Amino acid sequence: MATLDECRKALQDVADRIASGDTGDRQPPKLDRSLACRITDLGTGFHGRLAGGTIQDLADGDDPKAQIALTLSSDDLVALSRGELNFAKAWASGRIKVQAGVRDLLQVRKLL
Repeated sequence: MATLDECRKALQDVADRIASGDTGDRQPPKLDRSLACRITDLGTGFHGRLAGGTIQDLADGDDPKAQIALTLSSDDLVALSRGELNFAKAWASGRIKVQAGVRDLLQVRKLL
């Protein structure tokens, strides 16, 4: 199980990768949505805002009203940030749960 600090760093690494445009050949979506990342095994999470193709205002704690919410284990978050876990396969197998509208889901998939 990864620590809270490792999860915070992993999420910041994902945010930095998105902000740098390092999302492969995919264009980052231009969404403006509240975002929550819920870490199941630590019983905590993070929240922020997905805007202009970047994750902004990343802070500790959940946002129960988030328009997009990712739920996953600490180890899966770290593996996802390192590129060791394929988002689509993890989502299809239930390792990562996403609560979002269909259009938002398709856009988030492009980021990860």
